[in-house]
Amino acid sequence: MRFALLYLIMATKSAASDLTLPPLTEQDPQPGKRAAVTTTEYTGTKVHHLIALPDDWTPNWKALGKSWPVIAEYTGNYFPTSGSTGEIEGASLGFGVSRGKAIWVVLPYVAKDHQKNEITWWGDIDATVSYAKTNIPRICAEFGGDPKRVVLCGFSRGAIGVSFLGLHDDEIAKLWCGLWAHDHFDGVKVWTAPWGAPLGRYREEASVRLRRLNERPVLITQAHAGDETRRFVEPIAPKNVDYLTIDMGALYGKFPNESVKHSHNDRWPLRDCAATNVTRAWFEKITTTDKAAK
Repeated sequence: MRFALLYLIMATKSAASDLTLPPLTEQDPQPGKRAAVTTTEYTGTKVHHLIALPDDWTPNWKALGKSWPVIAEYTGNYFPTSGSTGEIEGASLGFGVSRGKAIWVVLPYVAKDHQKNEITWWGDIDATVSYAKTNIPRICAEFGGDPKRVVLCGFSRGAIGVSFLGLHDDEIAKLWCGLWAHDHFDGVKVWTAPWGAPLGRYREEASVRLRRLNERPVLITQAHAGDETRRFVEPIAPKNVDYLTIDMGALYGKFPNESVKHSHNDRWPLRDCAATNVTRAWFEKITTTDKAAK
């Protein structure tokens, strides 16, 4: 499936048609709910991830020979203008696409003091990367996730993070069968942070990360035309990268509204529309057993 640079014009739908996120629970991970998990490494702290198991998950999955794809997610920064809280509880991309048919995990950015989740940028980069390296295999082993069918996605800060963190080194890059970034991408523009400037150095470092893809599929979705992103990415990763531009005005009307505050949002996959269908088709294609095994 190739989308090239696809512009979608979509009819506005009411908020009543939006998918509802699974409720949060203080109990252990289970189907149909989001559970907060504090790992043994962070006992006594507020560092945690979220996990929602598939609707058809069963505790005897191993005896039945069952497994599921996994979609892991990084959230955006704390940014009130767009409604982004920076908290993992605000995530929605992964569930909007998987819709109870995959293990959905929202990964934390570990704060520099290792006591809480960071809501702006990366926190302790090494600790954040290490968290994914440790817990994605652990989640697969404990809950039946297929390690060959793990997709990493992210919005805004998280969209940069799918490469900045997800391709940080060879070890973490091997976790994913594909990447999906919505609104922003690593190396495209300068950021007022030590890791994101000056632009020349930042792009050189981002280029090294991007080459770790080794032709695995990437979907880059954006609320505005992504020509700048494509100009940066295509010379480095010319294969298996698809680009999708979403007309948020056609989808939501004027901003703010009862569903979202801004066109820069991660809520659109919760709405049945052409963009959601295209993204779901991409996810299902790369996580089918025969494709993911290659």
